[in-house]
Amino acid sequence: MSRGRAARRVARWGVCAVVPVELGLVVCLVAGVRVPAPVVVAAEALVGCVLAVEATVSARAWRAARRGGSTGREAARAALRAAVPAPVRRLVLHELRVVASLVRWAARRPHGVGAGDTAVRYAGEQAPMMYGLLFVTVVETVAMSLLLTRWPTAHLVVLVLDVWAVVLVLGLHAACVVRPHVVGADGSLRVRYGALVDVRVPAGRIASARVEQHCPDGRLLRVVDGVMDLAVGGRTTVTVELDAPVEIVRPLGGRERARVLRFCADDPRAAVAALRGTAGRRALPTG
Repeated sequence: MSRGRAARRVARWGVCAVVPVELGLVVCLVAGVRVPAPVVVAAEALVGCVLAVEATVSARAWRAARRGGSTGREAARAALRAAVPAPVRRLVLHELRVVASLVRWAARRPHGVGAGDTAVRYAGEQAPMMYGLLFVTVVETVAMSLLLTRWPTAHLVVLVLDVWAVVLVLGLHAACVVRPHVVGADGSLRVRYGALVDVRVPAGRIASARVEQHCPDGRLLRVVDGVMDLAVGGRTTVTVELDAPVEIVRPLGGRERARVLRFCADDPRAAVAALRGTAGRRALPTG
């Protein structure tokens, strides 16, 4: 392995090791736990070394991209890709999209639905479960806040974590509300689940669409033998067959291909009618 590749690997995965170490150290110091000085020095030295490696790798990637003719923004993206693992980037991006979804939900501004497009809702299938989970989370937050009033530091740490859990649960549901499936005016299709899954089908690639209920296993996303199941509430209600496979990107970046897409819609008949009746592409079989 070359020195450059070794440095990139250290930079990519060093951040995964440093973040929990630094977080644990901060929690201990805030909570008043006495941490031996050598441990603090070793932890900070580790953080410094990883940051130095990341800065070096990022700078090299940025310079290489600029020499290749990339713009400043493109070079910055190349530097980020070189220093941070894809799963970490996707998780951070998901958290940002969840927060943005709360703003869009409050403003009633759906994401990715243009003029002439048809939004296919699916969040109604999971709304009772999500609101039930939100209620339980709020009750747990209040209960822990009352139980820990005698320990201010622990009370503050737990309160912050619990409030973030409430925001996250509400944001996950908001992301599903403002990011519906989309039947494009040009005959394209976009199958989504919140900010986690986004499958794009180009115009003219849909061979058939029908209302069909399936109950796959408990996983949100499953791809087996070219068939994708994107379940909400434990079931799918619409089946779309394509004339060629499309790429499926998993939440952490894994990639697969599928020719049959099964997903959930609050009104599956309306969704299939929209798929069959969209202007700008051939008529679909009625089967």
